[in-house]
Amino acid sequence: MHVPAKPRASRIRYCCRCVMPATKPDLLIDDEGVCSACRSYEQRVEVDWTARREELARVLDQYRAAPGSNYDCIVPVSGGKDSHFQVLTMLELGANPLCVTATTDMLTPIGRRNIENIKKFGVDYIEVSVNPVVRRRINRLCLEQVGDISWPEHVTIFTIPMRIAVQLGIRLIVWGENPQNEYGGPTGAAATSRLDRRWLEEFGGLLGLRVRDLVGQYGIEERHLVQYTYPDEAAIQQSGVAGIFLGYYVPWDSLQNAVVAQAHGFETYPHAVEGALFNFENVDNYQTGIHDYFKYLKFAFGRTTDHACMMLRRGRLQRSQAIEIVRKLDGKFPSTYCGLPIQSILDEIDLGYDDFVRLCDRFTNKRLFVTDENGRLVKDRHGNLTKINYDNVDAS
Repeated sequence: MHVPAKPRASRIRYCCRCVMPATKPDLLIDDEGVCSACRSYEQRVEVDWTARREELARVLDQYRAAPGSNYDCIVPVSGGKDSHFQVLTMLELGANPLCVTATTDMLTPIGRRNIENIKKFGVDYIEVSVNPVVRRRINRLCLEQVGDISWPEHVTIFTIPMRIAVQLGIRLIVWGENPQNEYGGPTGAAATSRLDRRWLEEFGGLLGLRVRDLVGQYGIEERHLVQYTYPDEAAIQQSGVAGIFLGYYVPWDSLQNAVVAQAHGFETYPHAVEGALFNFENVDNYQTGIHDYFKYLKFAFGRTTDHACMMLRRGRLQRSQAIEIVRKLDGKFPSTYCGLPIQSILDEIDLGYDDFVRLCDRFTNKRLFVTDENGRLVKDRHGNLTKINYDNVDAS
């Protein structure tokens, strides 16, 4: 007997300007129905960007090393289009940067070629690759415990550049955009130009799981976690290391960054990446599709929503267009990513397909998706879910 699908009575609330749902962690939607990310963006028109760039030059001068004694700054880079833009900007300003890569979880061939491309700009470069056996164990453990396969990457992109800065006595780290500004977060965090330990602990994607919590699980020992550990506060204070967001000083725009990067040899995917609107973002890590899918299961938005919102705020899409794009592309089951079948990705962490599907169901917030009369998630033949509503006015 066929059991008809039945949406729950609850509804997802969306920003009235973009298509970001109120379910996004740290996002605030005000009394006028506008989200904090849109509010942050509208404030950009009031910024004197010429003055901000001059301020950036003064910051660089403040931290600049004596010629030949050390590097002026560290630029953490993944090889992506934003990394290209960050390095090029520092070189334009006359800085002598040390580029530092915390190697991604499951690097794609395009990702490797883009890392090598940055080196061609004429920079010194350090790449740190953590123990791959332990890394795979952490990937699986964090997927099972907090629903984030990319947790170890989110930790090391912050800890490794800071550890190298302290060890080499480099006093400035130049990060990219402030995610709390670009994607929405508390006002104080969105407006800051600095990244410090407090920001990392609150917004760095740890999801309540501490590095020391890994010890004793899947054979992980404390000695395996050196690169996952943030330097102690005394060492940071003694070294005087500071971290700044480049996006505070320049009008951050991922699409423009991609254009600049491509003009300097950055390689894109042949077509839009699965689950995304563009072909130039998150092309370096085969596990990203799983990461983005679990975000969708928990909060009912994925990478397509992120992209559509950025395009909306910059006047490149109409809201009605964005709603249809999100409905069509967002949150699809990650059967492939960058062309690699999901089983090959799961094999890397020794996880079976059926166990993966059960994990997906366990982390799915059923209040946000259509279920049948017995409370079971309704899926199409590809395993895709349907949100209970895609806008404030629709019913399905």
